[in-house]
Amino acid sequence: MTVLDRVINRTVVRERRAAEPCELCGAPLAGAHAHLYAEQQEHLLCACRACALLFERGGASLGRFQLVPDRRIRLTGPADLGIPVGLAFFVLRPDGVVLAHYPSPVGATRWELDVDVWARITGQYEPLRSMRPGVEAFLVAVVRGMDERWLVPIDDCHRLVALVRGEWKGMSGGQELWTRLARFFAEL
Repeated sequence: MTVLDRVINRTVVRERRAAEPCELCGAPLAGAHAHLYAEQQEHLLCACRACALLFERGGASLGRFQLVPDRRIRLTGPADLGIPVGLAFFVLRPDGVVLAHYPSPVGATRWELDVDVWARITGQYEPLRSMRPGVEAFLVAVVRGMDERWLVPIDDCHRLVALVRGEWKGMSGGQELWTRLARFFAEL
């Protein structure tokens, strides 16, 4: 991608974001805005600052929406996570089940993680013990020389899935995808 392509792409994204309304009240959104997680639909909603403030305290939504937090914590430690792929994220559901998601060219494949594997992982990474169900994820990239382990907001994982899906070329993803993934983690 040339410099001009990147400038044009950023401008289009900014214009599109500026035109997006809050999905609760319809007010125009600023470029950077909050997200709410609709628990029953397992869906993210864009929210203006005023609507996001309504959900800062967990009980305000009566279990329908959760404000997606913005904390990002880089984790260090053992690289053996006992998973068959090198790019994945793990989401704790409110019922205690952990779903593993693997970004792919067709979206995210997911399966239920074994309870013992999750217990071992949380034993290695103390911040994961405070991970908020549905709205935070344990994001891992231990492939092609990457060594990334993060506690991130779930919207970062959705961006990652969109990146993989949109950039994948050929059998292995293509060099541009892996370059963009390295940039994605550098920007966290």
